[in-house]
Amino acid sequence: MTKNKNNSVKRWAALSAIGIEMGVIIYVFVKLGTWLDQQYNPEGKLFTVIFTLVGVAGSLFLVVKQTNRLNS
Repeated sequence: MTKNKNNSVKRWAALSAIGIEMGVIIYVFVKLGTWLDQQYNPEGKLFTVIFTLVGVAGSLFLVVKQTNRLNS
């Protein structure tokens, strides 16, 4: 029983880490896009939109990869 409970705690910790990782990745990409817009495109938000979408896609890719690893 203790081993099963210990395994579920590890699984919840891994899932929590995935959520934090996803948030950090998206935040960094948004900040990078914002900085690029300030430097090279002060009139628009092109880089912010592009880098936000890349950050979301990349973080979703990592989430799927890590959850598949957890389920195997």
